[in-house]
Amino acid sequence: MKLRLWAPSLAVVFGLVLGAHAQETGRGRKYKPPPPTCKVTVTVLKAYNGKPLEDASVVFHPLKNGKDAGGMELKTNEDGKVTLDMIPVGDTLRLQVLATGFQTYGQDYDLPGDSKEIEVKLKRPQKQYSIYQNHPGNDGQPQGDQKPQDNKPQQDQKPPQ
Repeated sequence: MKLRLWAPSLAVVFGLVLGAHAQETGRGRKYKPPPPTCKVTVTVLKAYNGKPLEDASVVFHPLKNGKDAGGMELKTNEDGKVTLDMIPVGDTLRLQVLATGFQTYGQDYDLPGDSKEIEVKLKRPQKQYSIYQNHPGNDGQPQGDQKPQDNKPQQDQKPPQ
């Protein structure tokens, strides 16, 4: 009867002794500290007046060996700011900023130190540029080394076969 009372206590003590022995011999789980991280602060502003843009989506894509290691999306606060401190120092960050009524922004940044301040100025959407329309300051003639393109072969060229 006394053995039944002492058996659980002996099992616990025996387990603790074995656990301590495993750690001393190096067989236990070793603690590996996480790498130092960079505190990234992104400020999103309206390009036309410089005021902060609230509720813009800021998407962080850490790149490991040139490959996307996952993404995290945060929304800007009333000051147009968002902060993330989970990306390891030395990594590359691909940043995207999206907001309703503004052009999408994207850029890659290196994170060499323990903090990085990024300011993004979002522009309003603009009309797509077309080569088929005249533009202000352009008299319709090609500029620089550009030559008008036509599909007629010149004297010294052979027609495509």
